Amino acid sequence: MNDSPGWAAPGSPSDGQGPDAAPRPPAEGPGASKWSAAQPPPGQWSSPDAGQAPPQQPQPQQNAGWGTYPTAPGQQPPAAPYAYGNPGGGWGGPPPAAKPGVIPLRPLGLGEILDGAVGILRGHWRSVLSVSLVVAALSQIALLVAQRLTMDSLPTPSTEPATPGEAVRALGDAGLLYGFQYYLEVLGLILVTALLAPTVSRAVLGQTSTLGSTLKAVRPLAPRMLGLTGLLLLGALAAGLLPALPGILLGSAALAALGVPVGLVLLAWFYVTFALAPPALMLERGTPVAALRRSAKLVKGAWWRVFGISLLTWVIRTITSTVIVMPFAAVAMALAPGGLSGFLDGSATRDWTVLIITGIGAVVGATVTVPMQTGVTTLLYVDQRIRREALDLELARAAGVEGYGSTSTPAPTGG
Repeated sequence: MNDSPGWAAPGSPSDGQGPDAAPRPPAEGPGASKWSAAQPPPGQWSSPDAGQAPPQQPQPQQNAGWGTYPTAPGQQPPAAPYAYGNPGGGWGGPPPAAKPGVIPLRPLGLGEILDGAVGILRGHWRSVLSVSLVVAALSQIALLVAQRLTMDSLPTPSTEPATPGEAVRALGDAGLLYGFQYYLEVLGLILVTALLAPTVSRAVLGQTSTLGSTLKAVRPLAPRMLGLTGLLLLGALAAGLLPALPGILLGSAALAALGVPVGLVLLAWFYVTFALAPPALMLERGTPVAALRRSAKLVKGAWWRVFGISLLTWVIRTITSTVIVMPFAAVAMALAPGGLSGFLDGSATRDWTVLIITGIGAVVGATVTVPMQTGVTTLLYVDQRIRREALDLELARAAGVEGYGSTSTPAPTGG
């Protein structure tokens, strides 16, 4: 085990190269692999001699929850390390996996990932909300300034129809504003995911976490985290803008518009492929490039699953954030010059009072909901390593679970 927040470096238990891997006896002779090394005594199953009574066979006895055991008369059945199904008896599924923290130590389903993310927010809210609040406030301040500057360049609403040149400029300014807002959101998600990865790792192990311990774990990796953030932002910009670049350079709005859907597809591929890079960097303590490669390797073969869970989480987060922001929007509408009509014609967006009130609502909404998205991302990283590398064994050792993996039955990997 290394010095990372309770987690081992990638690759040991699942590929048979770890320190606990038991050597297998070599097979000798043809067909040796078909037979067990431990055979019954030679005379146990032989035919009885003529005139000799057959030996008494052990009679099966019922043991609640386990089925039958062959036992001799007066002999008790062997003790079971655990019972299947309910304690009262009967056959059920495999025994429950160890759960020292917010998730069981086995491949996770969708509900367990979402429940674990909520459990992290509920059980470690001080450190989680502190980090999320700072990042959300800085992002909103930058967006507020950009929004105010962009709105100043828009034409004043009037009853006269806009000329084609004015319409193109307005669409361009709106596109820049929304693009800037999107990349600010991506930047915030990357930073919060990286900053809270140590907190999530402790929550998985059932350990407590404070803001001081989180910052202490993050501080040595701050330069690498900033480097990874820069690489991810540059890659996202390239994926989103390169398909529309020919149209922009040629001044063709139609050609640029054709590149937009291609850019969105590339952006989605890029985001999902490298979504696990921030937790990989913080928990494996590698380089930014190694974290990108690690994410691509873990997502390979599970791209659609990671995409679906991330998309569903984003939808839930957006709906929740909208509900939180609605009261602030109502107050801003009441104080806006012109009221509702000012919002409809766009004039209210130039008012600092409206921008500040809606900005405060956005900060509150992001502070509460962004940790859920970042928690899901880190738990997806944990889930993929459990499925690919048997990380649950290493986590069980780090959490102090006795005898984990020695007698348990693998849990289903659905979900």
